[in-house]
Amino acid sequence: MKRITWKKHHKWFGLIFCFFMLMFGVSGIILNHRRAVADYQVSRSLLPDDYLYRNWNRGLLRGTCLYVTPDSARHVLIYGGSGIWLADSTGSIVTDFNVGLPTGADYRNIKAVASLPDGSLWAAGQFGLYRYDETSNCWRTCPLPLGEDEKLSDLAFRGDTLVAVGRSYLYISLAPYTTFQKVQLAASSDYDGRVSLFRLVWLLHSGELFGLGGKLVVDAVAVIFIILCVTGVVYWLLPKHIRRKKRTGGNPYLSLQVLKHSLNLHDRFGRYTFVLLLLVAFTGWCLRPPLLIALVYGRVPIVPHTSLDDSNPWQDKLRMLRYDEACGDWLLSTSEGIYSLSSLDAVAQPLPQTPPVSVMGLNVWQKDAAGRWLMGSFSGLYVWDRQQGASYDYFTGEPAPVTAGPPFGKYAVSGYSADFSGAPFAVEYYSGSDKLPMPRQLSSLPMSLWNVAQEIHTGRIYTCLGQGTLFFIFFAGAGALWCLLSGFVVRRPKR
Repeated sequence: MKRITWKKHHKWFGLIFCFFMLMFGVSGIILNHRRAVADYQVSRSLLPDDYLYRNWNRGLLRGTCLYVTPDSARHVLIYGGSGIWLADSTGSIVTDFNVGLPTGADYRNIKAVASLPDGSLWAAGQFGLYRYDETSNCWRTCPLPLGEDEKLSDLAFRGDTLVAVGRSYLYISLAPYTTFQKVQLAASSDYDGRVSLFRLVWLLHSGELFGLGGKLVVDAVAVIFIILCVTGVVYWLLPKHIRRKKRTGGNPYLSLQVLKHSLNLHDRFGRYTFVLLLLVAFTGWCLRPPLLIALVYGRVPIVPHTSLDDSNPWQDKLRMLRYDEACGDWLLSTSEGIYSLSSLDAVAQPLPQTPPVSVMGLNVWQKDAAGRWLMGSFSGLYVWDRQQGASYDYFTGEPAPVTAGPPFGKYAVSGYSADFSGAPFAVEYYSGSDKLPMPRQLSSLPMSLWNVAQEIHTGRIYTCLGQGTLFFIFFAGAGALWCLLSGFVVRRPKR
């Protein structure tokens, strides 16, 4: 193409995608520093209407737990993405049960609640473990030897053994549960020293692959994206302003200086950081459908001297843990699949013929009245008859597909309950469930700033696009890449 054509492409692709690239930059910086922004939150009333809670959707109800108070009163605890709620057996009365938990919305993302045989009540938030104090009627934080980047993902117990499941380690305690031991699981029998291509690209995109230094470099790239957007718009608008000033007899000197410096900044930052800009844009482009599908199934060797080069074979892979009384073993859900362990110090064995699970992991994992496992994720809800080696769709009764398919299936299951007086019910992420009335005041509970940034960064915030949000990143990423490429060609020195 002629240089003038490249210039037009750079101009119009830049103007069309400028706002989105600006949002990518700002939200990306927030996403890279989750702990730093964990105390900040945004009311859902300020977000698009789709973000209001309705019928316990959007993860507000992840699960429930039967709770018997010291005076033998029976209640049901509802937990999920915005804390814990106390309900009666019919669900008609729902009250706040969050006293003692940290106030930031990110801290109140509750992954599991468990009532132990000794009567103690426990809750696992992603950043901490809490025990309910019956004397003062509030939650107390329990000290855990968590690493800086470790997050909790589940709670499990068997007899007097309580296990807090981190994404990389298990934290095990025996009654009276005053101290927890950090346990690294042995490598599985199928461990090959490789990682998913998706995880490698994810860490490369955020810079986390190279630790804090890498994250700061990517933060700097995000700032450069913001500068390029602002200076590009200035370079487009100011010439019109300058011509208008000249026509009216005004002095355009200041505007000319701003225009000159804007072009200089735009040119220098664009040319000297082109490779980094292209790398960050390309890796981000790959992390959403349809390119994401190819990454999920690809596996690559661990890159030496990076954050992936860790002695723990389960680094950031653990998700949920259950004990199967019928088979006498532990079941472990991971990002690599479902495993069986005869004990927590045994070698994990991969299990064949398990139900499909979304790349985003399980949300539901419990037994039904017949003793079969219910396994729910954004790929759907499946009944797993482990003894028969069969699994089928909970809603249709049809045999479960062999693979999980798209990240979101027909039924994106985010929760389940069998603890209320009525029939058990599943909760769908978007539509929720009409089996349990939800108090109106819960609809605008705050969303953490980090989660808002995630919605912006993935394009889901643009709800007017409907199902098109799934492919927003594909088109926005392609537009950003073309804008970068055309800009490089335009400013490349003539030979």
